[in-house]
Amino acid sequence: MGRRSEGAMIWRYSCIYSLLLFMLVGSSRAQLMASFYDKSCPKAQAIVKSVIQQAMQKDSRIGASLMRLHFHDCFVNGCDGSILLDDTSSFTGEKTAGPNLNSARGFDVVDNIKSQLESACKGTVSCADILAIAARDAVVLDGGPSWTVQLGRRDSTTASLSTANNDIPSPASTVSQLISKFQAKGLSTQDMVTLSGAHTIGQARCTSFSSRLYNFSGTGKPDPTIDKTFLATLQKQCPQGGNANQLQPLDLVTPTNFDNQYYKNLQARKGLLNSDEVLYSTSGTTNSLVISYAGNQNTFFSNFQSAIIKMGNISPLTGTKGQIRKNCRAVGS
Repeated sequence: MGRRSEGAMIWRYSCIYSLLLFMLVGSSRAQLMASFYDKSCPKAQAIVKSVIQQAMQKDSRIGASLMRLHFHDCFVNGCDGSILLDDTSSFTGEKTAGPNLNSARGFDVVDNIKSQLESACKGTVSCADILAIAARDAVVLDGGPSWTVQLGRRDSTTASLSTANNDIPSPASTVSQLISKFQAKGLSTQDMVTLSGAHTIGQARCTSFSSRLYNFSGTGKPDPTIDKTFLATLQKQCPQGGNANQLQPLDLVTPTNFDNQYYKNLQARKGLLNSDEVLYSTSGTTNSLVISYAGNQNTFFSNFQSAIIKMGNISPLTGTKGQIRKNCRAVGS
């Protein structure tokens, strides 16, 4: 074979390879799309928003709870609705995992949304997509930014208690542990600090941060980074030997407003969880981002829009994978 013929063949193979690679990448990007239900269930997003509006009028905490369900779902084998599955005699789901037990909530709201969607478009809208839409609507209704939700996820037929226990970041996490957990999901350090800003709404149980108040890192003393006045307030709300499930707002200043107050609190040494305060108390990228977001809410909002879309794209089930549950709590329903 002459050099010219050999070169031409190599060029053709190169073109074919490039085309296949382009098709592969293009198809992976096209797996989720904003218009997914435009024809099959055009009222889907309006139904989700309506149910959430009603729920938030009755319970101001529900917005944060729905946001958290989406986060805890995506961090366990991807955004596939696995967190919604109930335990059965032959199946163990994720609801009893440490990060979810006695704290994950909003399942009844998801049930209501699903019921209305089934009436409008039977067997069409997945539970995983409900969580993604609900997270967006909850943030918007609490005063935060909106974003275009990419849709087309399908629901898992499995769940993983062990993965929920291992992959969802602990409230006692250090910066390096947080970075590692997020990087394992394809999320950057900036994504991690940005998504942590969701703690500008919601509440946490005393058990999630009590060690900071009395026995930080086994020292028998409080965490020295906590503002002393804030520490006294927390110790009063969460006394030693008290109710471990007592709730405390993650943001004492504007607890139901999605804003950048969370980052201002960190600067004032008033972060509730260790995984919050270390973002500021640890020098480096996370500290710089906290300062940036505390000073510019628009920057936080813009980056949050990008980060939450990126998180919602973690390993979705699409095409013929998984199923569309009719009851979000049960496989094959």
